[in-house]
Amino acid sequence: MPLEFEKPILELETRIAELEKYAQESGVGLEGELSVLRERLKKLQDDTYGNLTRWQRVQLARTPGRPTTLDVLGGVFQDFFELCGDRTFSDDPAIVGGLAYLEGTPVVVCGQQKGRDTKENIQRNFGMPHPEGYRKAMRLMDLADRFRQPFIAFIDTPGAYPGISAEERGQAWVIAQSIQRMARLRVPAIAVILGEGGSGGALAIGVGNRVLILENAWYSVISPESCAAILWRDAKEAAKAAEALKLSAPDLLQLGIVDRVIPEPGGGAHRDPATTLANLKTALLETLAELKDLGPEELFEDRYRRFRGLGVYAE
Repeated sequence: MPLEFEKPILELETRIAELEKYAQESGVGLEGELSVLRERLKKLQDDTYGNLTRWQRVQLARTPGRPTTLDVLGGVFQDFFELCGDRTFSDDPAIVGGLAYLEGTPVVVCGQQKGRDTKENIQRNFGMPHPEGYRKAMRLMDLADRFRQPFIAFIDTPGAYPGISAEERGQAWVIAQSIQRMARLRVPAIAVILGEGGSGGALAIGVGNRVLILENAWYSVISPESCAAILWRDAKEAAKAAEALKLSAPDLLQLGIVDRVIPEPGGGAHRDPATTLANLKTALLETLAELKDLGPEELFEDRYRRFRGLGVYAE
């Protein structure tokens, strides 16, 4: 279903498709009219997607059809072998991970996984991990250090699960442990924000030497709706909150919170997942090449300096 700001584009695309079908079936030459409409469509697309508001980017980040972690693991990596369970409580399907190859380089991968439909979203708790999910992530971090393989994390969550069951099992504590464990990795660590990057649920696997983000993804200490509910006591003010939070990829790059923005095809990653995955693969290979010559202590110090430098300002 198209977003509100996409409806004029969809209407024009439908009109062009109908005219093309009519011209083909009737044999009537309509190339002149179609050429004008295609030019108008391109201008409308450029004007719309070239001037997105922060709230519109949030909406695109939530659009069904965007590449999920499993899509990335299947389309970018080779020979992915999933590892399940946290060896303490259970397996959390909201986080997936395991061993894989990236163009011949063995890596350890991990990421939050949303469902592709309602049934799978319920199974994966809409990408909101429980404590056992982050313990699984830490188990994978241990493997990365043990086998000296790069650790790559994919972030796509509105936040860690806030339910009573998660709190009873120490949600806040295990998120802090995960942040600490990832910060101490002795191998290259890369975090990629695929869609939503909400709060501590995202930061738990976001302590990378390099943090990359897809063009229409967002990353923030709080979701726009929650922020609006706190500040204005009305979640409907989410668009206003999104502007204040400066959570879009261009904002984050300017602030130094992310290191690279990965371009998406016109209209968003959901319109052309294959191109998005190709762009993501290129970015990962180039980022790994930047880090491959750093030793364990240098990687640790690089990560330390990166995060200690955030939020620095001068009066």
